[in-house]
Amino acid sequence: MQQRPFVLGISGGSGSGKTSLTRALQRAAGRDGCSVVDHDSYYRDLSDRPLSARERVNFDHPDSLDNALLAEHLGALQRGAPVERPVYDFATHTRTGQTKRVEARPLVICEGILILAVPALRRRLDLSVYVDAPADVRALRRVQRDVDERGRTVASVVSQYLETVRPMHDQFVEPAKRAADVVLDWRRTPDEQAQAVLERVRALRGAALVQAAT
Repeated sequence: MQQRPFVLGISGGSGSGKTSLTRALQRAAGRDGCSVVDHDSYYRDLSDRPLSARERVNFDHPDSLDNALLAEHLGALQRGAPVERPVYDFATHTRTGQTKRVEARPLVICEGILILAVPALRRRLDLSVYVDAPADVRALRRVQRDVDERGRTVASVVSQYLETVRPMHDQFVEPAKRAADVVLDWRRTPDEQAQAVLERVRALRGAALVQAAT
């Protein structure tokens, strides 16, 4: 009996280890067994505003993302259809106009800080995971990532963290942890976390097959 793609949501604060877990799951599931849709690719296109205005946007608020489009894409993937996700340029806060094809593979991972804070996205998830990490660890990891990968200065990253990242974490991300099916300890290695998650996925898939057959 063929099953529809299983949508796994991975959330947690910025720098908690979501991406490391996602990569471990990709390794474990294999290239043909897993697809990834990251929430960050769905930031709204701000090309109609001057750069100075774009830089003042609160990118840590759920409204800064096109959640309706992501929910639509997750629904299509669940039905077995591929989607064209946007490609976002973090340096200019705009969409490039290009897209990346995401296939509807057996396991579809949706990863992002705010996915559990948006009801329309939560409803699309078959299993939701929250990676829990202390604030100091998350802050240091975010600084390192944004400087190394996104061309930011340390001063700008720290300023954003104090002005929006931390307040939005307290308002939206941390409270959404209560909606998670599984809460993972950041001190476990990504591979250990991935195995724990895959065991839960297999159990739920097996239960779904039994239910469908009866």
